[in-house]
Amino acid sequence: MDITLSLNEGLAREFKIAIKAAEIDTRIVAKLTEISNQVKMPGFRPGKVPLSVVKARYGDQAKGEVVQTMLDEAAREAIESNDLNLASQPSLDMTSYEDGGDLEASLKCEILPEIELPDISNISFDRPTLALDETEVSDTMQRLAAENSPTIEAKKGHIAELGDVVVIDFAGSIDGVPFDGGTAQGHSLELGSNSFIPGFEEGLVGVKVGDKKDVNVPFPEDYQASHLAGKMSVFAVEVQEVRTKGEAVLDDSLAEKLGFDKLSALEEAVRAQLGSQHQPALRQLLKKNILDQLNEHAKFDVPPTLLSSEYDVVARSMKSEQGIEDKHDHDHDHDHDHDHDHDHDHDHKHDHHAADEGLDDEAKKEAVEIASRRVRLGLMLTEIGRTNDIKVSEEDTKRAIFEQARNYPGQEQQVVEFYQKNTEATQQLAGPLFEEKVIDYILELAKVTDVETNLEALYQQDSDAEENKSKKPAKKASKKSSKAKADEPNKKSAAVAKKDKPESEKPAKKPAKKVAKKAATEK
Repeated sequence: MDITLSLNEGLAREFKIAIKAAEIDTRIVAKLTEISNQVKMPGFRPGKVPLSVVKARYGDQAKGEVVQTMLDEAAREAIESNDLNLASQPSLDMTSYEDGGDLEASLKCEILPEIELPDISNISFDRPTLALDETEVSDTMQRLAAENSPTIEAKKGHIAELGDVVVIDFAGSIDGVPFDGGTAQGHSLELGSNSFIPGFEEGLVGVKVGDKKDVNVPFPEDYQASHLAGKMSVFAVEVQEVRTKGEAVLDDSLAEKLGFDKLSALEEAVRAQLGSQHQPALRQLLKKNILDQLNEHAKFDVPPTLLSSEYDVVARSMKSEQGIEDKHDHDHDHDHDHDHDHDHDHDHKHDHHAADEGLDDEAKKEAVEIASRRVRLGLMLTEIGRTNDIKVSEEDTKRAIFEQARNYPGQEQQVVEFYQKNTEATQQLAGPLFEEKVIDYILELAKVTDVETNLEALYQQDSDAEENKSKKPAKKASKKSSKAKADEPNKKSAAVAKKDKPESEKPAKKPAKKVAKKAATEK
């Protein structure tokens, strides 16, 4: 077996493999002998089947297995003896072979670049901080007080309005037939709380004590009880009492009602919740600052196969953002390794299945820039993790799975079982975990300056993207908007260097204001 390096250019390596016919024949005979010692054939004792008989029956199979094994061995030897750190699956092709003759093959490899890491202790970046808005704290406390203010019996003849509490008896039916769970007596209902099916509470606005009213409302099409979903119902309601909200008071009794010892403890919980709601956006901006700094030091070549694969991901994301239909989503495997490289003139018309079909030249150029940055930063983060022995432990992954399960109340066990049975899904969770660990490691060593920001600046990138959308036709999204979407993270595992990419600068979404409820329930 003879292995010769025939191409050493950039990150590309190619080897010529030559195997003599005599070597192949010797291995085939050994394989047939092994088979003859194991095979059972009629008319022959075990281990006594003539080699000629075995060859006639198993010759082609033995030859195929031998050739494949020898090629694999040659490829392994070429990679290991040259200490190659592969960026993608190598390509091994037979170039010449006839039965009984010599064999020639070509092994094409693409290696990872040598990455010179910067001295992290010399890197400086800003860490955004956000002061708590005292007005928001005050508003939230007042809202809690208003939502939990005591009710008092309304004056005689008072007509119920949104915000009032009505005490009612009701009986529901469909086509005149009562249904389970549709009847109650003395039920207190705050009008406008949306605790009943849509339309029911609105149907009671204007009632007063002693009124009897039929409320006709349809059950939602997606109602959890399928036998009721979408059906028109009639609720016979009798109003027993109408109560109005009393004065909202901020005191210890309010705190005790919400499960806290005193008012100061409730306020502390509100402050903590209000502060935490912006932490994802602050963290995202912090990561962007770190990645921007690392990108300044990422001056190495990008493996063409990784760039090509990531370019396709970015291009499709940009097309989706611009409303361009991908005609080949269902008839082409987009995860295969390409045999061609994307050049830097941005000519990506590699075949009729091109992922960038429909994008203009400017968008293609931008996609190359984004993909190149992603691959470089992914490789750099992986190298920082490797050289500093940063790993995602089994416990880390378990915690991430349980966090995912918490997002599906009532289905936690099914979510956990899903990840236990799907290795690939579990590996996808490891990528972001690995990246966060590397980011935390960098934070420990780098020079960090806390810089106060404000809500407008913190969410500016997201606002810019939305504004640009409104200024451009649907088929032609703005550059900022496209980039924001194209930089969304790919969830493949960052622990696998050849497929690594960072969680890119995805604009943070402004949190919905549900703080009051959360502060009262999460102690």
